[in-house]
Amino acid sequence: MIDSGEHDRLGRRVTLRPVDDDNWRAVADVAPRDDQRAFVAALAARYLLLTMHSDVWNSLAVYADDAVVGHVMWGVDDDGSRWIGGMVIDAAEQGRGLGRATVRTLTAWLAEAGQPIRLSYHPANTAAAALYGSLGFHPTGAMEDDELVAELPIP
Repeated sequence: MIDSGEHDRLGRRVTLRPVDDDNWRAVADVAPRDDQRAFVAALAARYLLLTMHSDVWNSLAVYADDAVVGHVMWGVDDDGSRWIGGMVIDAAEQGRGLGRATVRTLTAWLAEAGQPIRLSYHPANTAAAALYGSLGFHPTGAMEDDELVAELPIP
C-alpha cells in the first residue's frame, strides 16, 4: 500500500494499492463522467488490460478509506524518469479532491527514486492542465502522441 497521509474533502484517507484478486472487478468498473471520455478510457478495464500486456505500466487501485474510487498507472521510461498515466476517478466520486490526493500520493512515492516525474494530457483537457499545474507540473514543450508532456522537477 502507498500511503502519504492524503485525505479527500470528505476526510477519507486516500491510498494506492495493488490491483489483486480481491479488487480487480471494482477497479475495472471505474468509469469517468461522459464528458471526460474524450480524454480517458470509458472504463478503467482498458488500463488494466494495458498493464497486463505491457512491460512499462503498472496499475494501482485508488482507495478512499476502504472503497475503490479510481485507478492510476505508473511506469519507468528508458531514461529513468517516472510516469503517471491512466488516472480515472469514478464519476460518482469526482469533485471531492480524490484526483489531487491520488497525484500527491503517487508523486511522493515516485519521487523517492530521485528521477523526474512526467505525465501527459490532451491540450483540450483544461481540468487536467489546471490540476497538474497546481501540483507543480510544468509543460516541457514535448508531445507524446497528441498529448502535452508535463514534468514535476525533483528537488
